[in-house]
Amino acid sequence: MTTDSQNQRPASSPVPGLPLHDLPLHDLAGFTHRWVDADGVRLHAVEGGRPDGPALVLLAGFPQTWRAWHQVIPALAGRFRVIAVDLPGQGHSERPDLSYDTHTVAAHVHAAVAALGVDDYWLAAHDIGAWVAFSLALNHGDRLHGVALLDAGIPGITLPETIPTDPERAWKTWHFAFHLVPDLPETLLTGREREYVAWFLKVKALAPDAFDDADLDHYAAALAADGGLRASLAYYRDAAESARRNHQALERQRLAVPVLGISSSHGSIPDMAASIRPWADRVTGVTVPGAGHFIPDEQPEAVADALADFVTGGR
Repeated sequence: MTTDSQNQRPASSPVPGLPLHDLPLHDLAGFTHRWVDADGVRLHAVEGGRPDGPALVLLAGFPQTWRAWHQVIPALAGRFRVIAVDLPGQGHSERPDLSYDTHTVAAHVHAAVAALGVDDYWLAAHDIGAWVAFSLALNHGDRLHGVALLDAGIPGITLPETIPTDPERAWKTWHFAFHLVPDLPETLLTGREREYVAWFLKVKALAPDAFDDADLDHYAAALAADGGLRASLAYYRDAAESARRNHQALERQRLAVPVLGISSSHGSIPDMAASIRPWADRVTGVTVPGAGHFIPDEQPEAVADALADFVTGGR
Protein backbone atom coordinates (compact mmCIF):
# COMPACT_ATOMS: atom_id res chain seq x y z
CA MET A 1 0.00 0.00 0.00
CA THR A 2 1.38 3.42 -0.91
CA THR A 3 0.39 7.02 -0.24
CA ASP A 4 1.53 9.87 -2.48
CA SER A 5 2.09 13.51 -1.71
CA GLN A 6 1.94 15.59 -4.88
CA ASN A 7 4.56 18.20 -5.67
CA GLN A 8 1.92 20.90 -6.27
CA ARG A 9 1.72 21.20 -2.49
CA PRO A 10 3.69 24.18 -1.14
CA ALA A 11 7.26 23.29 -0.20
CA SER A 12 7.88 22.41 3.44
CA SER A 13 4.17 21.99 4.27
CA PRO A 14 2.93 19.05 6.34
CA VAL A 15 0.65 16.34 5.00
CA PRO A 16 -2.24 15.66 7.41
CA GLY A 17 -2.72 12.06 8.48
CA LEU A 18 0.72 10.84 7.51
CA PRO A 19 3.54 9.85 9.90
CA LEU A 20 5.20 12.86 11.55
CA HIS A 21 2.73 15.28 10.02
CA ASP A 22 4.13 18.04 12.24
CA LEU A 23 7.59 17.72 10.67
CA PRO A 24 7.83 19.86 7.52
CA LEU A 25 8.46 18.12 4.22
CA HIS A 26 10.95 19.44 1.69
CA ASP A 27 10.17 18.93 -1.97
CA LEU A 28 12.47 18.23 -4.88
CA ALA A 29 11.35 19.26 -8.37
CA GLY A 30 10.03 16.31 -10.35
CA PHE A 31 9.96 13.98 -7.35
CA THR A 32 7.07 12.68 -5.25
CA HIS A 33 6.85 11.83 -1.58
CA ARG A 34 5.67 8.25 -1.02
CA TRP A 35 4.76 6.26 2.10
CA VAL A 36 4.67 2.47 1.97
CA ASP A 37 3.83 -0.34 4.34
CA ALA A 38 7.13 -2.23 4.55
CA ASP A 39 6.23 -5.40 6.45
CA GLY A 40 4.47 -3.52 9.21
CA VAL A 41 6.68 -0.43 9.31
CA ARG A 42 5.60 2.68 7.42
CA LEU A 43 8.55 4.08 5.49
CA HIS A 44 8.92 7.33 3.59
CA ALA A 45 10.59 7.60 0.21
CA VAL A 46 11.14 10.28 -2.40
CA GLU A 47 10.79 8.92 -5.93
CA GLY A 48 11.26 10.31 -9.42
CA GLY A 49 13.54 10.39 -12.41
CA ARG A 50 13.20 8.25 -15.50
CA PRO A 51 10.38 5.71 -14.96
CA ASP A 52 11.83 3.19 -17.44
CA GLY A 53 15.42 3.60 -16.27
CA PRO A 54 17.38 1.32 -13.95
CA ALA A 55 16.18 1.69 -10.36
CA LEU A 56 18.74 3.21 -7.99
CA VAL A 57 17.88 3.22 -4.27
CA LEU A 58 19.67 5.66 -1.94
CA LEU A 59 20.08 5.39 1.85
CA ALA A 60 21.49 8.04 4.19
CA GLY A 61 23.12 7.81 7.61
CA PHE A 62 23.36 9.64 10.93
CA PRO A 63 22.27 12.38 11.59
CA GLN A 64 20.68 12.85 8.19
CA THR A 65 17.59 11.90 6.15
CA TRP A 66 16.92 11.29 2.46
CA ARG A 67 17.90 14.94 1.87
CA ALA A 68 21.54 13.96 2.16
CA TRP A 69 21.15 13.04 -1.52
CA HIS A 70 19.19 16.08 -2.71
CA GLN A 71 22.12 17.53 -4.66
CA VAL A 72 23.06 14.16 -6.17
CA ILE A 73 19.57 13.17 -7.28
CA PRO A 74 19.06 15.80 -10.04
CA ALA A 75 22.22 14.62 -11.80
CA LEU A 76 20.87 11.04 -11.82
CA ALA A 77 17.23 11.73 -12.62
CA GLY A 78 17.65 11.91 -16.39
CA ARG A 79 19.01 8.37 -16.64
CA PHE A 80 17.67 6.44 -13.66
CA ARG A 81 14.57 5.83 -11.59
CA VAL A 82 15.79 7.24 -8.28
CA ILE A 83 14.29 6.29 -4.91
CA ALA A 84 15.68 7.87 -1.74
CA VAL A 85 14.36 6.02 1.32
CA ASP A 86 14.26 7.20 4.92
CA LEU A 87 15.33 4.31 7.13
CA PRO A 88 13.09 3.29 10.05
CA GLY A 89 13.40 6.03 12.66
CA GLN A 90 14.79 8.50 10.14
CA GLY A 91 13.18 11.54 8.54
CA HIS A 92 9.49 10.99 7.82
CA SER A 93 9.57 7.23 8.35
CA GLU A 94 7.94 5.56 11.34
CA ARG A 95 9.98 5.16 14.53
CA PRO A 96 8.99 1.62 15.53
CA ASP A 97 9.77 -0.17 18.78
CA LEU A 98 11.74 -3.01 17.21
CA SER A 99 15.28 -4.16 16.76
CA TYR A 100 17.39 -1.75 14.74
CA ASP A 101 19.97 -4.34 13.86
CA THR A 102 20.81 -3.91 10.20
CA HIS A 103 19.39 -7.24 9.05
CA THR A 104 15.98 -6.42 10.51
CA VAL A 105 16.11 -2.92 9.04
CA ALA A 106 17.33 -4.22 5.68
CA ALA A 107 14.29 -6.48 5.43
CA HIS A 108 12.01 -3.47 5.90
CA VAL A 109 13.91 -1.40 3.33
CA HIS A 110 13.78 -4.23 0.80
CA ALA A 111 10.03 -4.60 1.44
CA ALA A 112 9.57 -0.86 0.88
CA VAL A 113 11.31 -1.03 -2.48
CA ALA A 114 9.15 -3.99 -3.48
CA ALA A 115 6.02 -2.08 -2.38
CA LEU A 116 7.03 0.67 -4.80
CA GLY A 117 6.87 -1.86 -7.62
CA VAL A 118 10.61 -2.41 -8.04
CA ASP A 119 11.73 -5.99 -8.66
CA ASP A 120 15.49 -5.45 -8.91
CA TYR A 121 17.67 -2.46 -8.28
CA TRP A 122 21.04 -0.86 -7.60
CA LEU A 123 21.75 0.38 -4.08
CA ALA A 124 23.93 3.24 -2.83
CA ALA A 125 24.32 4.09 0.83
CA HIS A 126 26.33 6.27 3.20
CA ASP A 127 27.31 5.89 6.87
CA ILE A 128 24.64 3.91 8.80
CA GLY A 129 22.79 3.53 5.51
CA ALA A 130 25.83 1.57 4.31
CA TRP A 131 25.53 -0.68 7.39
CA VAL A 132 22.02 -1.53 6.24
CA ALA A 133 23.03 -1.86 2.60
CA PHE A 134 25.76 -4.39 3.42
CA SER A 135 23.29 -6.59 5.30
CA LEU A 136 20.68 -6.15 2.59
CA ALA A 137 23.18 -7.30 -0.04
CA LEU A 138 23.95 -10.41 2.02
CA ASN A 139 20.28 -11.37 2.33
CA HIS A 140 18.77 -10.13 -0.92
CA GLY A 141 21.66 -10.25 -3.36
CA ASP A 142 19.50 -12.02 -5.93
CA ARG A 143 17.47 -8.80 -6.30
CA LEU A 144 20.46 -6.44 -6.39
CA HIS A 145 22.56 -5.55 -9.41
CA GLY A 146 25.22 -3.93 -7.24
CA VAL A 147 25.81 -1.89 -4.08
CA ALA A 148 27.88 1.27 -3.55
CA LEU A 149 29.09 1.92 0.00
CA LEU A 150 30.24 5.40 1.02
CA ASP A 151 32.64 6.07 3.93
CA ALA A 152 31.34 3.68 6.57
CA GLY A 153 32.79 1.13 8.94
CA ILE A 154 30.47 -1.89 8.78
CA PRO A 155 29.61 -3.59 12.12
CA GLY A 156 31.56 -6.81 12.55
CA ILE A 157 33.30 -6.26 9.22
CA THR A 158 35.29 -3.04 9.14
CA LEU A 159 34.07 -1.14 12.19
CA PRO A 160 36.93 -0.98 14.73
CA GLU A 161 36.47 -2.93 17.94
CA THR A 162 38.10 -0.17 20.03
CA ILE A 163 37.86 3.61 20.09
CA PRO A 164 41.20 5.44 19.69
CA THR A 165 42.23 7.82 22.46
CA ASP A 166 44.63 9.82 20.32
CA PRO A 167 42.95 13.27 19.96
CA GLU A 168 44.02 13.42 16.33
CA ARG A 169 41.78 10.45 15.58
CA ALA A 170 39.32 10.14 18.47
CA TRP A 171 37.02 12.91 17.25
CA LYS A 172 35.98 10.75 14.31
CA THR A 173 34.71 7.80 16.35
CA TRP A 174 34.15 8.87 19.99
CA HIS A 175 30.38 8.99 19.49
CA PHE A 176 30.11 5.23 18.98
CA ALA A 177 30.73 4.65 22.69
CA PHE A 178 28.64 7.65 23.76
CA HIS A 179 25.62 6.49 21.78
CA LEU A 180 25.79 3.06 23.44
CA VAL A 181 25.32 4.43 26.96
CA PRO A 182 21.71 3.88 28.11
CA ASP A 183 19.64 7.04 28.58
CA LEU A 184 22.54 9.50 28.99
CA PRO A 185 22.63 10.72 25.38
CA GLU A 186 18.89 11.35 25.46
CA THR A 187 19.26 13.29 28.70
CA LEU A 188 22.05 15.46 27.38
CA LEU A 189 20.85 15.94 23.81
CA THR A 190 17.09 16.44 24.11
CA GLY A 191 16.46 20.10 23.37
CA ARG A 192 20.01 20.46 22.05
CA GLU A 193 19.60 18.44 18.84
CA ARG A 194 20.62 21.36 16.64
CA GLU A 195 23.91 21.88 18.47
CA TYR A 196 24.73 18.19 18.16
CA VAL A 197 23.79 18.01 14.50
CA ALA A 198 25.81 21.15 13.76
CA TRP A 199 28.90 19.62 15.36
CA PHE A 200 28.60 16.43 13.30
CA LEU A 201 27.98 18.10 9.97
CA LYS A 202 30.44 20.94 10.27
CA VAL A 203 33.34 19.15 11.95
CA LYS A 204 33.21 15.96 9.90
CA ALA A 205 32.88 17.82 6.59
CA LEU A 206 36.09 19.08 5.01
CA ALA A 207 34.45 22.44 4.29
CA PRO A 208 32.13 23.57 7.13
CA ASP A 209 30.09 25.70 4.72
CA ALA A 210 28.87 22.54 2.97
CA PHE A 211 25.84 22.82 5.27
CA ASP A 212 23.74 25.94 5.77
CA ASP A 213 21.26 26.90 8.49
CA ALA A 214 18.38 25.30 6.59
CA ASP A 215 20.25 21.96 6.56
CA LEU A 216 20.95 22.17 10.27
CA ASP A 217 17.33 23.08 11.03
CA HIS A 218 15.99 20.20 8.93
CA TYR A 219 18.20 17.48 10.39
CA ALA A 220 17.78 18.72 13.95
CA ALA A 221 13.99 18.80 13.58
CA ALA A 222 13.95 15.27 12.18
CA LEU A 223 16.10 14.03 15.06
CA ALA A 224 13.87 15.75 17.63
CA ALA A 225 10.55 14.63 16.14
CA ASP A 226 8.59 11.85 17.82
CA GLY A 227 11.37 9.58 19.06
CA GLY A 228 13.84 10.31 16.28
CA LEU A 229 16.78 10.59 18.67
CA ARG A 230 15.95 7.30 20.38
CA ALA A 231 15.62 5.53 17.04
CA SER A 232 18.85 6.99 15.68
CA LEU A 233 20.78 5.86 18.74
CA ALA A 234 19.23 2.39 18.45
CA TYR A 235 21.33 1.66 15.35
CA TYR A 236 24.46 2.00 17.50
CA ARG A 237 22.95 0.16 20.46
CA ASP A 238 22.05 -2.78 18.21
CA ALA A 239 25.38 -2.73 16.32
CA ALA A 240 26.63 -5.82 18.18
CA GLU A 241 23.61 -7.77 16.93
CA SER A 242 24.23 -6.40 13.44
CA ALA A 243 27.81 -7.65 13.65
CA ARG A 244 26.71 -11.08 14.89
CA ARG A 245 24.22 -11.49 12.06
CA ASN A 246 26.75 -10.26 9.48
CA HIS A 247 29.20 -12.92 10.64
CA GLN A 248 26.46 -15.55 10.58
CA ALA A 249 25.51 -14.65 7.01
CA LEU A 250 29.12 -14.59 5.84
CA GLU A 251 29.59 -18.13 7.13
CA ARG A 252 27.08 -19.18 4.46
CA GLN A 253 28.37 -17.09 1.56
CA ARG A 254 30.52 -14.17 0.57
CA LEU A 255 29.05 -10.96 -0.78
CA ALA A 256 28.39 -11.92 -4.40
CA VAL A 257 27.02 -8.68 -5.89
CA PRO A 258 29.37 -6.10 -7.40
CA VAL A 259 30.50 -3.58 -4.79
CA LEU A 260 31.74 -0.03 -5.32
CA GLY A 261 33.60 1.46 -2.38
CA ILE A 262 33.49 5.26 -2.43
CA SER A 263 36.09 6.91 -0.20
CA SER A 264 36.97 10.56 0.20
CA SER A 265 40.23 12.43 0.60
CA HIS A 266 39.45 13.38 4.22
CA GLY A 267 36.86 10.82 5.29
CA SER A 268 36.72 8.20 8.05
CA ILE A 269 37.67 5.13 5.99
CA PRO A 270 40.74 5.76 3.79
CA ASP A 271 39.97 2.93 1.33
CA MET A 272 36.42 1.57 1.33
CA ALA A 273 37.14 -0.93 -1.43
CA ALA A 274 40.10 -2.47 0.39
CA SER A 275 38.10 -2.71 3.62
CA ILE A 276 35.31 -4.68 1.91
CA ARG A 277 37.41 -6.84 -0.44
CA PRO A 278 38.05 -9.71 2.04
CA TRP A 279 34.29 -10.42 2.16
CA ALA A 280 33.25 -9.76 -1.45
CA ASP A 281 34.03 -11.27 -4.83
CA ARG A 282 33.84 -8.19 -7.07
CA VAL A 283 34.98 -4.90 -5.57
CA THR A 284 36.09 -1.68 -7.20
CA GLY A 285 36.87 1.64 -5.60
CA VAL A 286 37.02 5.35 -6.19
CA THR A 287 38.29 8.21 -4.02
CA VAL A 288 36.53 11.57 -4.18
CA PRO A 289 38.89 14.51 -3.63
CA GLY A 290 37.96 17.60 -1.65
CA ALA A 291 35.53 15.91 0.73
CA GLY A 292 35.28 14.79 4.34
CA HIS A 293 32.78 12.27 5.69
CA PHE A 294 29.63 13.70 4.07
CA ILE A 295 30.62 12.99 0.48
CA PRO A 296 27.16 13.36 -1.18
CA ASP A 297 26.75 16.85 0.31
CA GLU A 298 30.32 17.99 -0.25
CA GLN A 299 30.96 16.65 -3.76
CA PRO A 300 27.55 15.74 -5.24
CA GLU A 301 28.65 15.86 -8.88
CA ALA A 302 31.55 13.48 -8.27
CA VAL A 303 29.26 11.09 -6.38
CA ALA A 304 26.64 11.22 -9.15
CA ASP A 305 29.31 10.50 -11.77
CA ALA A 306 30.70 7.56 -9.77
CA LEU A 307 27.24 6.04 -9.30
CA ALA A 308 26.28 6.54 -12.95
CA ASP A 309 29.51 4.87 -14.09
CA PHE A 310 28.92 1.99 -11.67
CA VAL A 311 25.37 1.37 -12.89
CA THR A 312 26.00 1.77 -16.60
CA GLY A 313 29.24 -0.18 -16.45
CA GLY A 314 27.51 -3.09 -14.78
CA ARG A 315 24.69 -3.44 -17.29
